[in-house]
Formats: sequence, structure tokens, C-alpha cells
Amino acid sequence: MKVLLDIKDNKATHLLEVLKGLSYVKAKTISDEKALLMEEIKEAVENLALVRKGKLKARPAKDLLNEL
Repeated sequence: MKVLLDIKDNKATHLLEVLKGLSYVKAKTISDEKALLMEEIKEAVENLALVRKGKLKARPAKDLLNEL
């Protein structure tokens, strides 16, 4: 299982030391940019699932390309 935690910088060091002390936990830090990218990808996948279920209306790709 993978878990993404958002921890204040002044508390993160202590928690990471505790987690690294557990033999069954692998802990590594990621940059804020990578965390943001992961959140944006997750949101895009959730939106795609809603589109496929018919709960969210999609935009045609042609409109998107014309916008660029």
C-alpha cells in the first residue's frame, strides 16, 4: 500500500525518522512539484472515470486543440 502524507516541514523530520525505524516501511521524500503533479494526474483520472459514467461532460479534443 502506498500513502501520500502532507506534513508541515518542522514536523516531517521526526516522523520520517520514526517511519524509517520500522522495518516494514519504506519512506522517501518527494518534491512539492512532484506531489502536485501526482495530485493533478489523480484528479484527471477521476474526471475521466466520471466522464465514462456519464456524470461529467467531456470537451471534444478538437475544441481543446483550437484553444491552444
